[in-house]
Amino acid sequence: MKKAAAEFIGTFTLVLFGCGAAVIAGMGTGATSIDVLGISFAFGLSIVAMAYGIGKISGCHINPAVSVGVFMAGRMSASDLITYVIAQVLGALAGAAVLYLILSGKASGWDGGLGQNGWGTDYLGEYDMTAALVFEVVATFLFLVCILGVTQNGAPAHLAGLAIGLTLVVIHIVGINVTGVSVNPARSLGPAIVGAASNPGALAQVWLFIVAPVIGAAFAGVLFRKGALLDAGDE
Repeated sequence: MKKAAAEFIGTFTLVLFGCGAAVIAGMGTGATSIDVLGISFAFGLSIVAMAYGIGKISGCHINPAVSVGVFMAGRMSASDLITYVIAQVLGALAGAAVLYLILSGKASGWDGGLGQNGWGTDYLGEYDMTAALVFEVVATFLFLVCILGVTQNGAPAHLAGLAIGLTLVVIHIVGINVTGVSVNPARSLGPAIVGAASNPGALAQVWLFIVAPVIGAAFAGVLFRKGALLDAGDE
């Protein structure tokens, strides 16, 4: 239960602050607005904060794809995987719900956006489905290579949270205009479900942000399990 609670809180934080930066600060003007770099750091720094806050309790996955990668690498049980995924999805839903309540208090109203992921015409850079799929698979794979690499035996554990957070920053800098960046099925599900009434298109496209990250994460996990990416001292 401690692990589930930690994963819930961590995913809640990621969605509230990451997506919140995109839709609250991102839609401001002048001094109240941030750009792609600011949004990228909001997601990355949320990971850093939670890594040091809950890392010793649950490992700070706060992402079903990460849990799948860790499971495929042979580092967690199937029962823990199920527990983690449920807690992460519930945390993302709660984070999106709180963000919805906050945005509902804006006097001039807002367009109903909650930082949903997507692709195609009228979505940010208007990249097609193939580009979105390729980006999400590859970015999640590389994200898991970082995570599994910095948490293996002999790695400098005290720097793991910083390395993982900065990797997520880079992924967002490159990918925000492609898909809004998911690499995390829970992060995509929360805003898509809570904001379905105002943006049903995001819910219709959310399948890609479940399938692609899981594929990328599973591939990275298998490589570590087979020893292809293990440190020489762990072989």
